[in-house]
Amino acid sequence: MQISVRLTALVSVAAFACGGDMQSVSIRFQAMVGDKKLACGQSYDGIGTTRSRIAPRDFRFYVHNLRLIDENGKPVAVELDQDGKWQLDDVALLDFENATAGCVNGTPDMNDRVSGRVPAGHYSGLQFTLGVPFNKNHTELTSQPPPLNLTALSWVWNGGRKFARLDFSSTGMPRGFAIHLGSTGCTPNQTKITVPTQCSEPNRPEIEMAEFDAERDIVVADLAALLKDSNVDVNQPNTAAGCMSAKDDSDCAPIFANFGLPFGEKPAGKQTFFRRQAAFTSAAGGG
Repeated sequence: MQISVRLTALVSVAAFACGGDMQSVSIRFQAMVGDKKLACGQSYDGIGTTRSRIAPRDFRFYVHNLRLIDENGKPVAVELDQDGKWQLDDVALLDFENATAGCVNGTPDMNDRVSGRVPAGHYSGLQFTLGVPFNKNHTELTSQPPPLNLTALSWVWNGGRKFARLDFSSTGMPRGFAIHLGSTGCTPNQTKITVPTQCSEPNRPEIEMAEFDAERDIVVADLAALLKDSNVDVNQPNTAAGCMSAKDDSDCAPIFANFGLPFGEKPAGKQTFFRRQAAFTSAAGGG
């Protein structure tokens, strides 16, 4: 049975019968800034509390543990295709920069989808985790196959990966404002010869779209929504430019809140970075 799905600029799911009791699924992702598609070389106005103008420099993130919700409300794991580049075991990398214009730290190749298989059936929801699972996070970079071998998405080898790297310049910070999400508070202390066994702040948000309709819905990863409570024109003194997930960096507080993560004494709330949206045929360009 063919299940037709409309693929557009955002994350859509397309499923079709794949023989036997399994069916293929393709989940497309697209970065947005409000109602505009994110692209290197474009700029976007009205961002954050100061209504700043920003221009992207990087936009990549890992996801894992993708699940579709069946008609009984049960999450069913997506068995990812092993493509040797973007997907490894249950981890996938989404990449929306193409190493042009201000995106100087990336690569020309881009990836906007996760592909795999699920048991044949009807599905009405989507779940996934932003980040890299613990058992793959603190691994030596050069020993790992793609997509876990990227220097730009790693701290020191046993410090783990940058689950999301969302970099941009702004009106007040033309040299750049960086958002690097990753685990912190990892013990034993991260050194060149020890590997953490736990992290007090794992910082892996769980994303759920309970009413995701594979035939008409899409998922937006919206940088404007992530930054809506942030002043991206200033930086806390004596800290990295932007938010590098440090527990004492106040610039992280509103960003973590919109990731749906706790920060300091503030508990986790509802994430706003990802949202479900009905498919549409076009999106406005950068401003």
